Amino acid sequence: MKKRILAVLAAAVLPVAALAQSGEDEAAVLKKEIKELEKRLEKVERSAAQDRVRFGGDYRFEAHSIAADVPAHFDGMKLQNLLVNTMFYYGATGNFPANLGAVNELIRSHYADYLYFTNSLTFDQLKAAMAMFPPQAQQQLFGMLLPATAVAGYDADNSLMYTNRLRLSMEADVAQNVKFTGRLAMYKTWGDSTGVQVFNGQANSFSIDGNTVGVPNSDILRVERAYFDWTNLFGTGLYLSIGRRPSAGGPPMHLRQGELRGGSPMGAIIDFQFDGITIGYHLNENSTLRLCYGRGYESGFGNGDVLQQPADRLKDADFAGINWDIYATDDMLLQATVARAFNLTDGFNGLIVLPNNPVTGQAIGAPLVMRFTPSANLGDMDIAGLLLQRHDGPVDWFVNLDYVKSHPDNVTTPFGGLFSDPFDTPTSHSGSMWYVGGRYTFPGETTLVGLELNHGSRYWFNFTPAQDDIVAPKTSTRGDVVEAYLIHKVAKRFLVKVGYIDYSYDYSGSGWHLGTPKKLDENPILGFPTYESASMFTLSMSARF
Repeated sequence: MKKRILAVLAAAVLPVAALAQSGEDEAAVLKKEIKELEKRLEKVERSAAQDRVRFGGDYRFEAHSIAADVPAHFDGMKLQNLLVNTMFYYGATGNFPANLGAVNELIRSHYADYLYFTNSLTFDQLKAAMAMFPPQAQQQLFGMLLPATAVAGYDADNSLMYTNRLRLSMEADVAQNVKFTGRLAMYKTWGDSTGVQVFNGQANSFSIDGNTVGVPNSDILRVERAYFDWTNLFGTGLYLSIGRRPSAGGPPMHLRQGELRGGSPMGAIIDFQFDGITIGYHLNENSTLRLCYGRGYESGFGNGDVLQQPADRLKDADFAGINWDIYATDDMLLQATVARAFNLTDGFNGLIVLPNNPVTGQAIGAPLVMRFTPSANLGDMDIAGLLLQRHDGPVDWFVNLDYVKSHPDNVTTPFGGLFSDPFDTPTSHSGSMWYVGGRYTFPGETTLVGLELNHGSRYWFNFTPAQDDIVAPKTSTRGDVVEAYLIHKVAKRFLVKVGYIDYSYDYSGSGWHLGTPKKLDENPILGFPTYESASMFTLSMSARF
C-alpha cells in the first residue's frame, strides 16, 4: 500500500521537479523527493498505530476533616474472650465460677493447659458448648460477664486527612463491532502505602477484590476495569461484554462527583468491582435490557480447596440479575435492577490486619497482615431497585427506592450469619432504602450546587464496598445521611468541589450482611465499635486529561 502511495505522489511531483531542477539529474531529484515522502509516511503510520489505543484520565486531590462518635456499648470481643475463659474454668472444675477473679486465678495456675485449650478451640466447639446451657444459665453467665466489658462512648475524629487518586482510562477499536475498554487506578492516603488497613469494624477497612480502588490503600496502580464489548451480534441490537465490569459509579452516584455516568448498574445498590459477563439487547434507541452475571468468590482456586474433604468445601459465590434502562435519553433515565447473590460467604478473599482472634476474642499482640479466606456459605440475598433521574433545565434530580431480602442457611461463623449473631439461628429479614437528591447549575454552567438525602432501615444492606466515601459508603447506612456540595469548574477540565456529609446511624452493622443490627441508643453488644454519628468536610480538586 505504501509503495502505491509513493508511486502516486512521485508522479504528482515529477513535473514540478523537472521545472525547478532542469539542470539536475532527474533520477537524483526523484530519489530525494521519495525519501522525504517516506519519512512523512512513517510519521503518519506511527501516529496511526499509537492512536489505536486512546488514553485519558484524571487526578484528584482531597482534604477531609472528620468528626465521629462511637456510642457506649459492651465490647463483644472482650465478652467472647471471657466466655472462652469461663468455658475453660467449667471444663477444669465442673462448676461455674463465683467471679472473674476465680477464672483468672485458675488460668494463671494452669497457663499451659489454657494455651492448649485456646489454641485448639474451634468455633463449632464453642457454639456446641454454649448450646449445652439452658437460657436461664446463659442469662446468669452474661449477667456476670457483661459489666466487665462496658465501654463508655468516645470520639473518633480525624482533623485532617489527605488523599491522592489517579485514574488512567483507555479504549481501543479491536475490530468491527469489537471495542476494548480499561481503567487503571491508584488511590492512597498521604503517608500510607501499606495496602492493608487495620480492621476497625467498618466495611471499608477490609481489603477485598471488590474495593481495591474504591478505598484508599497504596500507590499501586490496579486494574479497575478491563472488558470488551462485541456489539451488533447477528446484525441485531444484541451485544456481549466480558471482563472486569464497569460496575462502580453508576447512576445516580455520578451527579455528586460532577462526572458522567460511570457504570451500568444502579450505584445505590451495586458499587462493586467484579469480574463477569453481560448479555444486552437494545430494545430501541432509548431502552436497553441487560442480563448480568459475576463471581464474587472462587472457591476452587487459591483457597486450600484440595486440602479439604468434599463435604467441607465451599461453593462459589455468584451474582446474577437484570439491569434495565427502561427509558434513557439525555434528559431522563428510568432504570430497574433485580439481582440475587447466591451462596454468600462470611466475607470475600482479602487481606486484613485483625486486632483480635475472632474465635477466642483474645487480642493479637502484634497485628500481622493476614489472608482472609471465607469459612462458610451463609445463604442467598435478593436486591432490587428503581431509579428515576431527570434533567429539567438547570436542575438535575432523582428518586431512588431499593429493597433487600435475605434467604439464610442455618449457618453461623465467628462473624455471624446472614443478619444474625454467631450463637443465633438465622431467619429471613427484609430491608429498604430511599434516596433522593437534586443539583442546580447556575447560569454560565460553571458552578453547581447539590443536596442529597438517604435513609436505610434496620436490615438494609447493599453491595457497595467500592463507593468512594472515606467514612463509610453512605448508601449502606442504617439511618439517615444528608450531603451538600458545591462544584465549580475553574476550567473545562479542572474542578474544585467543597462538600459536607452527615451520617446519623440508628443501628449497628451498616455495610455488613453479618450480625444482628442493634439499636445504638440501647448500650448494645458490639463485636467491633461502630459509629453513632459522623460528619465530614471535604475540599476536592480534580484535573482531567
